[in-house]
Amino acid sequence: MSSKASTQVVIGGKVYTLSGYEEEEYLQKVAAYLNNKIDEFSALENYHTMSGDMKAILMELNVADDYFKAKTQVERLEEELEQKEKQIYDLKHELVSNQLKIEENANAYKALEKENKELLLANTKMEAALEQSAAVIKEDKKEEKK
Repeated sequence: MSSKASTQVVIGGKVYTLSGYEEEEYLQKVAAYLNNKIDEFSALENYHTMSGDMKAILMELNVADDYFKAKTQVERLEEELEQKEKQIYDLKHELVSNQLKIEENANAYKALEKENKELLLANTKMEAALEQSAAVIKEDKKEEKK
């Protein structure tokens, strides 16, 4: 855990000392955010005529608005992430299923190749036997004619 540190920041032209466990860079970033908001409001026509309380409320409302918009975006992104993770899971499952099918098909192909070789061999033997039988029959017919 980080140690507590103090940092000076300038907000609205005034120097403030902030202390906490955050890095100085982070605290400066927060101060810059607030200064940007103050600059946005200063550009408004009626801002300079508003009371200090009204200016503070305007700042608080805008910061709260930014917070809730960011929170909504985070929730939307988390939902998208969850959907993407589900899609990835489904795709991985589909990939594994397809790999198993490929393996099964490869095994079936090998079995069919083996069966085909055996059938070709049997066919060759039958053809040889048929030719031999035909030759014997031809020979017998020749002898009968004699």
